[in-house]
Amino acid sequence: MVDVGEKSETRRVAIASGAISMKPETLAIILAGGAKKGDVLGIARIAAIMGAKRTSDLLPLCHPLSLTRVTVDFETDQKRTCVHCRAQVETVGRTGVEMEALTAVQIGLLTIYDMCKAVDRGMVMGGIRVLQKEGGKSGSWSSLQQES
Repeated sequence: MVDVGEKSETRRVAIASGAISMKPETLAIILAGGAKKGDVLGIARIAAIMGAKRTSDLLPLCHPLSLTRVTVDFETDQKRTCVHCRAQVETVGRTGVEMEALTAVQIGLLTIYDMCKAVDRGMVMGGIRVLQKEGGKSGSWSSLQQES
């Protein structure tokens, strides 16, 4: 692990996003609340939050962090037949929370897959990325800066 002992504690924020594409009928089941395993987006939200909290258990060189806030939002897109996931993770600490935000998104999307795979094994996850980070010595960063 990288030594962060000499770093200053600052407020750290990271926002990540991703999406899962599926058949129109799969999205209809999610929207109607008709999945056999239950409330897909509600359970995926809890799983994503748990994923953020357990990131250091999954990634061998990731520091365990005391998170101060995790929010996970899902947005359905009927035109593209997909579900977008956005996670914001915050802490006050010596290292950033990008990995926790990325893990939250991926676990949320994996949960959607798990809950709907009986009706659609062809779902595809993608576009998983950090959108923004704040805090620390390097300051703020946004993917919008990279696209300009």
